[in-house]
Amino acid sequence: MSAQELNPPKNSNQIIEERRAKLKVLRESGTAFPNDFRRNHFASDLHKKYGDQSNITLEKNPVSVEVAGRMILKRVMGKASFATIQDMSGHIQLYITNDTTGESSHAAFKNYDLGDILGIQGILFITKSGELTVRVINLRLLTKSLRPLPEKFHGLIDQEQKYRQRYLDLISNEETRKVFLTRSRIIQSIRAFFEEKGYLEVETPMMHHIPGGAAARPFITHHNALDTDLYLRIAPELYLKRLVVSGMEKVFEINRSFRNEGVSTRHNPEFTMLEFYEAYQDHLYLMNLTETLIRELAIKVLGTTEISYQGYKVNLAKPFLKLSITQAIQKFHPEYTDLQLNDRTYLIKKLETLNINYKPEDGIGKLQLSLFDVTTEHLLMDPTFIVDYPSDVSPLARKNDKNPEITDRFELYITGREIANGFSELNDPEDQSARFQEQARAKESGDEEAMHYDDDYIRALEHGLPPTAGEGIGIDRLIMLFTDSPSIRDVILFPHLRCEE
Repeated sequence: MSAQELNPPKNSNQIIEERRAKLKVLRESGTAFPNDFRRNHFASDLHKKYGDQSNITLEKNPVSVEVAGRMILKRVMGKASFATIQDMSGHIQLYITNDTTGESSHAAFKNYDLGDILGIQGILFITKSGELTVRVINLRLLTKSLRPLPEKFHGLIDQEQKYRQRYLDLISNEETRKVFLTRSRIIQSIRAFFEEKGYLEVETPMMHHIPGGAAARPFITHHNALDTDLYLRIAPELYLKRLVVSGMEKVFEINRSFRNEGVSTRHNPEFTMLEFYEAYQDHLYLMNLTETLIRELAIKVLGTTEISYQGYKVNLAKPFLKLSITQAIQKFHPEYTDLQLNDRTYLIKKLETLNINYKPEDGIGKLQLSLFDVTTEHLLMDPTFIVDYPSDVSPLARKNDKNPEITDRFELYITGREIANGFSELNDPEDQSARFQEQARAKESGDEEAMHYDDDYIRALEHGLPPTAGEGIGIDRLIMLFTDSPSIRDVILFPHLRCEE
C-alpha cells in the first residue's frame, strides 16, 4: 500500500460526508436499512449450474433468481449499466437497464457507491462475452456503505492493516478468503476423523482455579461474585484426563487456549488446539495415528500429500522420521559427540558460548533441550518425531520402563515448527504428586511457567486412570503448513496487536 493509501488524502473525509448525505436522504424517504429482502441463491451455485449453458437455452427456460451481496464493481453506460456483487460464495455480474429495471431504479443505482449492499431479483442470461449475468428486474439498496473500499486493483497490501481490518482484507483479497475457507475445512475434517474412530467431542472449562496441562505463563482474571482469581486455560489436558478416569475412554476437544507469552510468527496469545485421549493405548499408537490424520487431511482438503511451504517441498506420503533430541542435534551438527551431549559441564559451557539461556539447576535433559531448541529445531523441515524426551522436561508424561531418565513422549516437527506433542500419560498418582511438588518448588524459585500443584487432579488419579495416550496438535500451525502462510497471524481471523494510537 502506498503512503497515500496508508494516510488517506483529505478528500476521503469528503467522500464519507457525501455518503452520509446520501444516507440522510434515504432516512428521510423511508426505511434506510430494510430487512425484508430474502436471498434464495448464491453466486457460486448459479455459476456451477448455469455458467456453461448457452443463452439460447436460458432464454427458452428462464431462470428467476434472488441474489444479494456487496457491490465491488460498477460501470455506468447511459441507458444500461453493469455491476458485480460479491457474496460469501463468489461474484456474479448484474445488468441494469431502463427497459427492464426501470428508469427510476436505474437512476437510483447510478447514485449507489462501491461497498453498498444490494438485493436483486432478476433473470439469468449469458452476455456476448460469455459471462453469466443477472438481468435485473428489481433492485434494492439494503445497506449504505459509508466508507470507501480499498482501491480496486491493489486491495489491502499493508500487512498490519490487513490484520487490524480483517473485514476489508476478506472483502478485497481472494487469497485471504481461501485461507480461511481452508481453515474451516481442516477443522471440519478433523472432527470427522475422530468421530469416525469413535471419539466423543467434549467441552471443558476455559477458566481454571489452577492453571495446568502445560508449562506456560497464564492470564489471570477475577470472578467478582466468588471474589476469587481465575486463570484462562493454557491447556485442557487435566480436565480431559479426568473424563478418561470417568469412563469416557476416547475424547477430543478443539479448544481455545491462552498463554501470556510473547508474540511471533509462531505465537499468538490466543490460539486453537486439538487435544485427544484414548485409554489402553500408548505414544507409539499416537505417532501412527498422527501420521494418518495429517496425511488424510492433506488428501481431503488439498487433494495431495505433496505440499509446498515457503518454497520447500514437503512429502507427507513418506514415513515420518523418528529421532531423539541428541540424534537430531547430531544429524545436523555431527561435530557433537555422545560423550559431550551427556556431559553437563560441557553443555553449560556450550550454551554460554552460544548465548543460550539456562538455569543453574537444569539437569542434562533440560540442557540438551535448550541446545536443541536453538541449534536444531528450525532445521527439521521434513516431518520428524522427536522422541525420548527427558523426564525433567515432561512433568505429565509416563517414564520409560527401561530408562526412567526419559519419558514415552514425542513432539512432531514439520518445516521447523512444532506441530504436535504427545505421550503415554502418567497414571501413577504418587509419581504425579512428586512431579507436581517439583514444579511447585520451581515456581517458588521464580519459574513463572512451572505448573501448580493440583490436588483435585491427584484425587482423580487416585480413583484410577487406565493406561492412556494423549496428544495436543496446534491447529493454527497446521493450517499455516497447509495454506503456505508464513505467520500465525495469517491464519487467525483477528490476531492480537498493540492498540492503535
